[in-house]
Amino acid sequence: MNIRTLVGNGVLAALYIAVSMLIQPFGFTQIQFRVSEMFNHLVVFNKKYIYGMVLGVFLTNLLFSPMKAYDLIFGVGQTMISLLITIACCRFVKNIWARMVVNTIVFTITMFLIALELHLAFGLPFMFTWLTTAIGEFIVMAVGMPIIYALNKRVNFEKLV
Repeated sequence: MNIRTLVGNGVLAALYIAVSMLIQPFGFTQIQFRVSEMFNHLVVFNKKYIYGMVLGVFLTNLLFSPMKAYDLIFGVGQTMISLLITIACCRFVKNIWARMVVNTIVFTITMFLIALELHLAFGLPFMFTWLTTAIGEFIVMAVGMPIIYALNKRVNFEKLV
């Protein structure tokens, strides 16, 4: 890994942590409205962003989660699985908007892992929790699409790392 990739992913992890800290009361509940999840779209521009995203989720869950052990397994696992699925799918999808739609759908569906986590940790009803966490993730990812796209016009995420 070159210095540019290392620094870019370090900045991404720090941004994920900072944004997560700002919305902490909404990031670890049954509704899961973690605004920093919009950064997941960076992987559609360059797959190297997976390192910063996974590190950011890991450190955020380690520092702020009320249920660290569960979140370090399920939260980090859900992020890694979703990003790997998105990276695999994006090999066949060339349009950036279509890639972001695929990414949004993948993250929304894989929220079943977070619902399972909340079911195991707190006994919350699985299906209802999957619905609420998936809705929260879908909203954040959908709202994040035009934001990340606009930022890409200025920053060019594809060549940044």
